[in-house]
Amino acid sequence: MRLKAIFFFTLLMPFFCVLQAQQTDKLYLSGTGNDDTVKWDFFSTAGMNSGKWSSIAVPSNWELQGFGQYNYGFTPDSLRGKEQGLYKYVFQVPANWKEKHINIVFEGSMTDTEVKINGQLAGPIHQGSFYVFRYPVHQLLKFGADNLLEVKVSKHSANQSVNEAERKADFWVFGGIFRPVYLESLPVDHFKRIKIDAKANGQFKAEAFISGDADKIAVQLFGKDGKKFGKKVLVTVPAQAKTALISHQFSSPKLWSTEFPNLYTAHFTLYKNNKVIHVTEKKIGFRTVEVRERDGVYINGAKIKFKGVNRHSFYPSSGRTTSKKISIADVLLMKEMNMNAVRMSHYPPDGHFLDACDSLGLFVMDELAGWHGNYDTPTGTKLLEEMMINDENHPSIVMWANGNEGGHNRELDALFGQQDLQKRPVIHPWEIYGGFDTTHYREFNYGIGNYDHGHQILMPTEFLHGMFDGGHGAGLEDYWKSMWHNPLSAGGFLWDFADQGVVRTDKNGEVDTNGNNGADGIVGPYHEKEGSFYTIKEIWSPVFFEHKEMTTSFNGSFLLENRFSFTNLNQCSFSWELKKFKTKDQEATNLMGKATAPDIKPNEKGTLKIALPTDWNGYDVLYVTVKSPDQKEIFTWSFPIVLPAHQAKKMVVKEAPGDVQLKETAAVFNVSANGIDFVFDKKTGILQRVNNAKGLIPFNNGPVLQEGVNNFSNFTFKREGGNVIIASTFNRKESYNTLEWTIYPSGWLKMEVKYFPIAYFTTFVGVNFSFPQALLKGVTYMGKGPYKVWKNRMKGNQFGVFDKEYNESATGEAPFNYPEFKGYYSNLYWCTFIGKDQSFKVVTDQEDLFLRLFTPKKSKDTSWDNMSPTFPSGDISFMNGISAIGTKTQKPETTGPMGMKHVYYDFEKEPARALGVTLYFDFSVNN
Repeated sequence: MRLKAIFFFTLLMPFFCVLQAQQTDKLYLSGTGNDDTVKWDFFSTAGMNSGKWSSIAVPSNWELQGFGQYNYGFTPDSLRGKEQGLYKYVFQVPANWKEKHINIVFEGSMTDTEVKINGQLAGPIHQGSFYVFRYPVHQLLKFGADNLLEVKVSKHSANQSVNEAERKADFWVFGGIFRPVYLESLPVDHFKRIKIDAKANGQFKAEAFISGDADKIAVQLFGKDGKKFGKKVLVTVPAQAKTALISHQFSSPKLWSTEFPNLYTAHFTLYKNNKVIHVTEKKIGFRTVEVRERDGVYINGAKIKFKGVNRHSFYPSSGRTTSKKISIADVLLMKEMNMNAVRMSHYPPDGHFLDACDSLGLFVMDELAGWHGNYDTPTGTKLLEEMMINDENHPSIVMWANGNEGGHNRELDALFGQQDLQKRPVIHPWEIYGGFDTTHYREFNYGIGNYDHGHQILMPTEFLHGMFDGGHGAGLEDYWKSMWHNPLSAGGFLWDFADQGVVRTDKNGEVDTNGNNGADGIVGPYHEKEGSFYTIKEIWSPVFFEHKEMTTSFNGSFLLENRFSFTNLNQCSFSWELKKFKTKDQEATNLMGKATAPDIKPNEKGTLKIALPTDWNGYDVLYVTVKSPDQKEIFTWSFPIVLPAHQAKKMVVKEAPGDVQLKETAAVFNVSANGIDFVFDKKTGILQRVNNAKGLIPFNNGPVLQEGVNNFSNFTFKREGGNVIIASTFNRKESYNTLEWTIYPSGWLKMEVKYFPIAYFTTFVGVNFSFPQALLKGVTYMGKGPYKVWKNRMKGNQFGVFDKEYNESATGEAPFNYPEFKGYYSNLYWCTFIGKDQSFKVVTDQEDLFLRLFTPKKSKDTSWDNMSPTFPSGDISFMNGISAIGTKTQKPETTGPMGMKHVYYDFEKEPARALGVTLYFDFSVNN
């Protein structure tokens, strides 16, 4: 059997050799990404480790390898690193390539790149960093011997327009051969370029560019399963022609969209005298992009709202050098946030990123580089063609962008249409152009004015500019409500995806975001998820749940809206979980089940019915999880069943043997109950000290009203049913805020504050206490979590019981440890404060109370006033209202109604109209 197999393989060897001779072959001279590199000889002319030959990983940015000088794009020209990198690499060429056409291909090099092989120039110096360029080099090569590749890369371009477009920008600027380098072997007669347009109606068009001679071209499509789709299409190439047009009508293709990214493989075969001379293949998707004037963007006939984000090609330890693995991870994270679109900022990406968008499903806006400056016309023309040749057939690309924020060379606009067989729309980000108003960072009211009174399709290509913890999720709910419901809106693109924190080899590996310039991400440098990640995930969920309170009348029905473009909700899966949380007296229990997915078409509403057990209201919470057709979680919604008052009733212990003891002095009330001692200031009612059998608990100096007047006065005490009550006296003019303490025989302490905010507009309201941060290890609490919230970023959390260890993390700064500890938390039921020496518990019986844990560390570079959110005084607070947060470009109040201050009437200090905070404290040793 083995001899037969060998003989059979021997018979087939000529066939394989012929087939291989017909294909395009690659020989990598570098690695393929930051996870696969090859060492080349290297010399840097200036900066770190300059003036000597050593070695460097290729591909890479040389700063990340310890050479040259780090620069952010805002660096003054006189301080910019303008070093050059000299590369050498010795390679050999396969002997069977001798009769081939051979190119050397650079997928990206920063920036001016001079290439020599065996001492001879391969072609003119290439200017422009982000574009695939190639030189024919067959005549320069030695076969059967070593070849010397020499590359000189100038970080600063000799072409000032390149520097204006690429280097003077709001991002890190690097040097080096940062994308792969390889040799490309083709038959002498070959496909030089193939443009493809596959429409949703099955109409297939291709324009093939031929180098050499050929007389026929065949095209065969294959599906994902490898089976042929449709018949083979055969066309004749006119004599001496260098281009050929191919057209065919396919029947009922599976369409490409972000929800169903169906791809086909198109096999192109070039013939000469009935002999196969070249075979190549392209991934394609059938889909139609249409812009309807004063209406919107339609994909396959469905009107699209872009839920998009801006994305740099970036990784902390390797700069602009990424990998296929990173590209896939980025796309998956965007999809996890329920995004459907990504804008390339501000240059074309790696090819493997576009491959991931094709296969996993994201709409792409691809961009010719330009920040606030642009390429000159000759340079831009060349680079635009290079971008098109590399990117044009990706079905994920639905738009082109000609530069960014004024970096538009208008002489290039017509060239997009000339180059692009699909005639996709071209926009000018930050400008009204091509029927689109893409103005960046529009304030909420300005944007709504345009929606209601403008005529252009509104699609901000940057909005809600994140910085540290501001922006992104903060403000998005208000914006999205308007964007979703207004027919002129085509959605928008958040700025931006990930913090641009670069590993500084010159600073002991510090991750540097250049102050606040690079700390703009929804995720951290290594994709650490910030709180806004989950806010976006909920707000942009394509399954929208209308608000539902879990009352006794609840019958298991939820009103849903299908915000998919192509998916019926009956293609999704729905599951539920009822849960009781662990207590001292019982273990956690849960009950799970599945619900029938409702038949709700895109953009329609309907009902989800869950068959819950009759004792459902004996649980604490109901979770409902929805998964997409590919079984990825869209979101898990939580619906609290138990109310704070019910929870407090179960937890608070009032009765115990023994009486409450009270001793009164001229200055204080000394109260003891069940081994716990309290000291209250007699004049102000403030809690001064708490002791139990283990000693002092340093929780004191409260309640202090925030944005209110601590005018509690005229305290008296009384005994009532075994309890001691210490209370202030109400006076409408002088002591209209009131404080009452109740000490129970059990040692539990109740605080009830009634108060009126000091002003009509207030940033936050509530009461504060003091507690030394150094003595707190963490908290366990019941409420929404585990991420902190802002007034204008409430979505994304779940209801549950959460354990949080104390940390000093500040959003957007190393060590990027999330979730952070300090900040505001919503829907508090109870919290156990776990001290290094002692612990205590706080319970409330009122709804919608916020817990504030200390004040987050101020970020290193908060020179922007918008990003200085306010926090109460004191250390621990219990709040009726909390502050909002702004973005890099907007104050909180300009991000929408949720960002505005609270409004409170004082109703002439009518007691029944006062705000209130009611808390129960357990300071016992075994709380």
